[in-house]
Amino acid sequence: MSDEPSQSPEEKPGPTETPPADAAADRADAHPQGGSTSPGTSSSVNPAAFLATWRRDVFLALGFFTRLPVPAVEGHLGGAVRAFPFAGLIVGLIGALVYFVAMEIGLSGLLAALLAVAATGIVTGALHEDGWADVCDALGARGGVEKRLEILRDSRLGSYGGLALIFSTSIKVAAIANLGAPELVAGALVAAHSLSRGVLPLVMARMPLARSNGLAHDAGRPSITAANWSLIIALIIAVIAVAPVAALVALVAALAATWLVAKLAQAKFGGYTGDVLGAVEQLAEMAILVNLITLT
Repeated sequence: MSDEPSQSPEEKPGPTETPPADAAADRADAHPQGGSTSPGTSSSVNPAAFLATWRRDVFLALGFFTRLPVPAVEGHLGGAVRAFPFAGLIVGLIGALVYFVAMEIGLSGLLAALLAVAATGIVTGALHEDGWADVCDALGARGGVEKRLEILRDSRLGSYGGLALIFSTSIKVAAIANLGAPELVAGALVAAHSLSRGVLPLVMARMPLARSNGLAHDAGRPSITAANWSLIIALIIAVIAVAPVAALVALVAALAATWLVAKLAQAKFGGYTGDVLGAVEQLAEMAILVNLITLT
């Protein structure tokens, strides 16, 4: 997730209203516009309304995290965090499909892996890769917090960001190629993309914002309960994709990557931004894929 995504607002439906800055803000963060209820919350909502809120949340997540043609819906991204893992699920399945087709037509495992990673980058508009590169550029810069935040806003790619993209892409391609079998790759991609997005709400809910404007600010802050449900849903998807033990290993890897980026962001930026969330997703994705190799 980047503060300056390449997509225009028309292409990338995002938050359409600014969360209130009064005493009711916490409620609005969790359920803006009377929004979605958490999966475990008992309420008198009828089935049609329940499905409508889930539909809205999924479209909000897909509209932000991907370039897929989904209907535009109103709402705050921070109120739709429970649907983040489903956006990752779709991205992972697209990558798995490309890998399967590439192998079926006789391409090498390495080339198939490269095409799969390229497909996931295309379908997301390289949203997270952009944040990852910006954060690495900012971390490599000299100066204080304000200088680093200025670099985060700079759309130009620096040497640290360029190297970061080369290494992250190489690690993901090598890991997928090492897994080899299409069924293993499919499970790994689904688990990696679901969990790496499922951890993002933990940062959004628990860390302070580095600045009072930008994409992360506009998204709104989810509740701790909503963030926890995002992680639970992502874990369930991972368990189905790669079996319980592997899913738990993937979860630990994702949480470790999240903690590392969060600690760096707190120390170097004073909080999180959209770019920091993109870096969390990328590092978590890499950590999951690398760790899943050890279980095959």
